[in-house]
Amino acid sequence: MTLAFKKKNYNGCLITFCGLDGSGKSTLIQYLYNEFKSRQCEVVLTKQPTTEVRKSEIFRNYMDSEDHEGFSYRSLSLLAASDRLQHSNCFIEPLLRQGKNVISDRYFYSCLANLRARGFDNDRWIYEIAENIIEPDICFFIDVPVDIAVKRVRERPHERDRYIDIELQYKLRQEYINIAQDVGGIVISGIDSLEKCRETVRKKVFERGIC
Repeated sequence: MTLAFKKKNYNGCLITFCGLDGSGKSTLIQYLYNEFKSRQCEVVLTKQPTTEVRKSEIFRNYMDSEDHEGFSYRSLSLLAASDRLQHSNCFIEPLLRQGKNVISDRYFYSCLANLRARGFDNDRWIYEIAENIIEPDICFFIDVPVDIAVKRVRERPHERDRYIDIELQYKLRQEYINIAQDVGGIVISGIDSLEKCRETVRKKVFERGIC
């Protein structure tokens, strides 16, 4: 099945970053945000899913616990997908219409990757929802080996003891790579030097004439 987004016709640019927790997304997002600011270009940072979903019982169950009894992952995926639809249409799109640039920490690709990594490869509904979500101008996928990503997460004091489904992380990593290939995303190795990663982001964004 082909992932097809709604085409945008606004001057504002949408740039998305996806990848495993611990891949280095946050560092590169902050770098790009600062670059926009240094060029005196309007830019807004945002994150998906939104706080409302992140705080929900079903989301926290899948993030924090090995026991998912009583919960359906499809239900969580539908919740996250509807949240992304609302966020895209009612928050991101109006900003793009105003000519503002938007950087999103995760996007609809993450929703799809998580669903497919859990074995729901043939669910058509998620592709139908995607048709109503704005297509990014540039989508970065930060790729790192699972063991390095997990090590980085464990080094965060507040996440040292967090539950992580290691087997799922391997599947997620592959799904992100597959999706990047399907949509023409830009894959950056998160184990390259920070300077090299920053340079790749800078070139891909600003050499296209954005800002």
